[in-house]
Amino acid sequence: MEKLHIYNSLTRKIEEFIPVTPGFVGVYVCGPTVYGHSHIGHAKSYISFDVIVRYLRYLGYKVRYVQNITDVGHMVGDVDGGEDKISKQAKLEKLEPMEIVESYTRSYFEDMDRLGLLRPDISPRASGHIIEQIEMITRLIEKGYAYEVKGNVYFDVHKFEGYGKLSGRKIDEMEAGARIEINEEKKHPADFSLWKKADAEHLMQWQSPWGKGYPGWHIECSCMSTKYLGETIDIHGGGLENIFPHHECEIAQSEGTYEKPFAKYWLHNNMVTVDGVKMGKSLGNFTTIKDALKKYSPLAIRFFILMSHYRSTLDFSDDAIQAAEKGYKKLSSTLIRLSESINNAAENQKGNDIETIDFSNSFTSAMNDDFNTPQAMAAVFNYLTEINKRLDDQSNLPGKNNLNAVWELLQKTIGGVLGLISNDFQRDTNDKLDLAMQIILKIRDQLRKERNFKLTDEIRDSFKKAGISIKDSAQGAIWEFD
Repeated sequence: MEKLHIYNSLTRKIEEFIPVTPGFVGVYVCGPTVYGHSHIGHAKSYISFDVIVRYLRYLGYKVRYVQNITDVGHMVGDVDGGEDKISKQAKLEKLEPMEIVESYTRSYFEDMDRLGLLRPDISPRASGHIIEQIEMITRLIEKGYAYEVKGNVYFDVHKFEGYGKLSGRKIDEMEAGARIEINEEKKHPADFSLWKKADAEHLMQWQSPWGKGYPGWHIECSCMSTKYLGETIDIHGGGLENIFPHHECEIAQSEGTYEKPFAKYWLHNNMVTVDGVKMGKSLGNFTTIKDALKKYSPLAIRFFILMSHYRSTLDFSDDAIQAAEKGYKKLSSTLIRLSESINNAAENQKGNDIETIDFSNSFTSAMNDDFNTPQAMAAVFNYLTEINKRLDDQSNLPGKNNLNAVWELLQKTIGGVLGLISNDFQRDTNDKLDLAMQIILKIRDQLRKERNFKLTDEIRDSFKKAGISIKDSAQGAIWEFD
């Protein structure tokens, strides 16, 4: 069997995946900063890592998936100073910061649940780990990596030799400006905040050895990831935009504290674009997941995202989602047809089997190639075409045991890995739509026997307009999505 290979952003090459502890994989993914509703860009990131976690479990690994909630310390514009995003939103909505956090955290999980994501095993909040952050900052000061100035604590990037190894940036080439704030307290413009002094008006602050304040954005993830996954974690994930400064700073803090590699593999998903421009709240070109779900089914959105590789950009448009909707309907109609065939199969039915090994191998081969979901989806549709051909041959239908084996394989791959079979899709109780359609088809068959062809044609044409084809055969009418 081929082994899993993944692209490591740290080494900039494809590597065989070998976890730190055999049989166990620790995954940490930077979660949302909860100051607004999630958009399609968030959906791409978290669906991508959802499939990665699902596939690792499919391979037999025990996975602990940690995805944080950032509820303090993330500054507007992702710079080192300025206004906290949560505090700013709290002032705008005239609410307490934790009201903002609670509201948008619930909103985030509602969206992810609807898109079929598995919940992380642990969803730690930055504000719930202040003690750990103070302890790590204290250790960094004691080891000479950090310094305090008037209640603010900064990491001295010149003291950490590896600073820049993830992003490829060199300290000497970094200038003040852009995403590095000019600050006379810093020894170097690239030095970043570990702890920020809070003025009396700041809505979120805690007592520390350096006075009242709040943590920097980067220290939060270092503390939460190492607390739950150990001093060296297997996979650290996030968006490409997090490579610098966020992930670069995480490496410096964590490796400065523990003096060992922080993460073995770094995975970064690419962005969603709109007309070639990155989708984002700051640009105002975003579509919230909630708005998208008013127009499209959750699984169509998931299907759309999985048609692109996690490291590729994905351009969002109504036409693209509509194409995904049609693709998902074709997938769904085959699943329903297979389900019906299992229910209707006679116990002694012994036609030629539908193969399972070739599809299983092609699916696994695609996913082992850096979680290549577009290639995996191509394997799925090739297999569905073969299934339909075999089910069309009424005189040589596969036996019930074989059909069950095919169904179980699809449940594990399309359902378990890709997450494209909804939780309420059960072949025994079946879809409410399918049940309703079977009743309509029986009524229509009776109308045909009565030679009321005008009405039977009207029923067929009406459903055609709704995207459902009704096909007549000697064995009776069947239906499928167009």
